[in-house]
Amino acid sequence: MAANKPEQALVEQWRDILALHARTQCELDRALHGHGLCASDFEVLDLLSDGRAADDACSYRVQEIAERVHLSQSALSRLIARLEKDGLVERAMCPEDRRGVRVALTGKGRTLHGEVLPVQRAVLTRMLAS
Repeated sequence: MAANKPEQALVEQWRDILALHARTQCELDRALHGHGLCASDFEVLDLLSDGRAADDACSYRVQEIAERVHLSQSALSRLIARLEKDGLVERAMCPEDRRGVRVALTGKGRTLHGEVLPVQRAVLTRMLAS
């Protein structure tokens, strides 16, 4: 059964969005690879760097990060463990809920984020400006 024209247009639009996402993700991975990061690593560093706390010591619960970076819980756990091993983030027990874990940037993580932020923004500009 053939889809009607409005449905087909929606399907084509969806496929265009997926293709743009895939191309942009690949470009980000290539550009960040030289800095030892992938696009998902950068997304976590970028989220943690937002400085929403008054003392600029921004931290998020792992569940909050998972909601924002679109990774499975297990993939995010592995990513955070890798960033922690590289000295870019630190984990601590959540004071308001001892079952939870908070994640924050280290000084090294903040420095690396600052170095690669222009690289990531340049890729986004190049890929999404049109």
